[in-house]
Amino acid sequence: MEALFQEPTMEALFQDPITTSNDFVYNHHHSEQADMIGERFFTSSGSSFSGMTKSATEAEEVVEEEGDYTDATLKFISQMLMDEAEDLEKQGCMFTDCTALQAHEKHFSDALHGSDGDPSPPNGKRTHQHSSPSAVETTYERSNKLQLAEESHEPPLDDDTYYDAIVYPSKKTGKKAGKSNSHRRGGGKKKRNPKEEVIDLRALLTKCAQSIGVNDRGTANETLTKIRLHSSPYGNGSERTAHYLAIALEARMNGTGTSLYSSYHSDSISASDILKGFHTYINAIPFKVVSFMMANKYIMKLTARGATRLHIIDFGILYGFQWPWLIEGLSARAGGPPRLRITGIDFPQPGFRPEERVKATGLRLGKYCERLNVPFEFKAIAKSWESITLEELELERDDDHDDEVLVVNCMDRLGNVADETLVMDCPRDNVLNLIKNINPHVFIHAVVNGTYHTPFFEVRFREALFHFSSLFDMFDATVPREDKDRKLFEEVMLGRDMLNVISCEGTERVERPETYKQWQVRSFRAGFQQLPLDQEIVKFLKEKVRSDYDQNFSMEEEGKWLLQAWKGKVNHAVSYWKPNNN
Repeated sequence: MEALFQEPTMEALFQDPITTSNDFVYNHHHSEQADMIGERFFTSSGSSFSGMTKSATEAEEVVEEEGDYTDATLKFISQMLMDEAEDLEKQGCMFTDCTALQAHEKHFSDALHGSDGDPSPPNGKRTHQHSSPSAVETTYERSNKLQLAEESHEPPLDDDTYYDAIVYPSKKTGKKAGKSNSHRRGGGKKKRNPKEEVIDLRALLTKCAQSIGVNDRGTANETLTKIRLHSSPYGNGSERTAHYLAIALEARMNGTGTSLYSSYHSDSISASDILKGFHTYINAIPFKVVSFMMANKYIMKLTARGATRLHIIDFGILYGFQWPWLIEGLSARAGGPPRLRITGIDFPQPGFRPEERVKATGLRLGKYCERLNVPFEFKAIAKSWESITLEELELERDDDHDDEVLVVNCMDRLGNVADETLVMDCPRDNVLNLIKNINPHVFIHAVVNGTYHTPFFEVRFREALFHFSSLFDMFDATVPREDKDRKLFEEVMLGRDMLNVISCEGTERVERPETYKQWQVRSFRAGFQQLPLDQEIVKFLKEKVRSDYDQNFSMEEEGKWLLQAWKGKVNHAVSYWKPNNN
């Protein structure tokens, strides 16, 4: 294993406040100007699948014509925003709505049954009496007022003044920035002004979490005030991380976590807004793109051997963004496309029609297939995943369907299913057992590599700080700070996840990631065998990430997993599995 993927310590991540914004050291007189980068799109010439059968060679020709994954996905999102503008403006996001429903239902279930879930609430007891709408609003209002006060008194400085980082005047910022925001480069040394205040946000956040952990509300409030004064959703990566962590810490201290999480901007931010943010995310960060392409290219190879039917069971389909590229590839296959059947599974949505938006995903994909002459069927399932039965999946197992390729796909979503720390009969294992009984040709599993799933609050906070600061840092290096869609994605997706991880406990905490090594053990225990990575696909993706994304994104293989990292920290992983029928 290369040294690149030795997991960095928290200190290592923050050690250089000049060359990285992930340091959490704050210069009070910072610049509000944003770094600018040119708009970047992922361009692909396809890949070559050599050394295969004649039918697989035909697949090579298809792949050459498949076009670019990112382009297909971005066009699909843009088409949604045009065709369904009115509906999307009225709807919330599928993902935020279904996870909010999970937390809300479990919150009331615990209340009805007198259960507190995990034995680690903020101060040793539940404080649901604070969970009124006014208490929730206070969390935002206080933070925003302090933020506006800070911004109004801040002298404008240019980028060089800020990025020359007076904290360590002996260091320079002349390091090559690759495809990142080039305005961070600086030259020469600057003397530190003793009157300028330097704030270590990481230390303040850790101190605040420790105070909340021992129910020292006075110290916690005092520290929160300092954090708010020196953090901002418009600042650099560390300032933005601190801003949202401060909201989460206050919500935990006041016992408003679940109420705030369940109603997080539900009235002010629409599905349309979040789709625009996701558009920005896909353009700047390769994690989803790589996972989707690892899956789709492998599926294309499986169908190239003469399959006339392809059945994909997608756990966590959401809006179906993974599939336009695959549909385009199938439509161009020599000999014509197979009949595509997708079983789209997700968690139920609020209201009387829990399957409505999953069905809408099917209709959307159906229109896409119709335009490209790909025969298509869709079945929607919206319920708790562990309660799904084989009969509901309507598998076709008879001898007449030997030419069918059966694929199970799950991209980063099993971490939202409860585990054995909450339920004796582990739902997470039950889903894996269901997948094993489906007996697919391949189970493609992508995971968020997270270490912030522990019942011990202070440990969980430190790990969450490490994880989310990395995510904000990569946005800061690749997207201009004034980009409104970036801010929206950070606020609604990252900030909301942080809120759940930090301020919610028991069954109300639905963000429960595991490391890829933990998933590996769990999958082996469930009766799966791991398949080797396809080296041609891996090589293709490494080259694309190297050429089209910031130089700090990297990929490596370990234990038949493809690991995706930012500055050496592994954030995502993907692998191929099949049931061990021996």
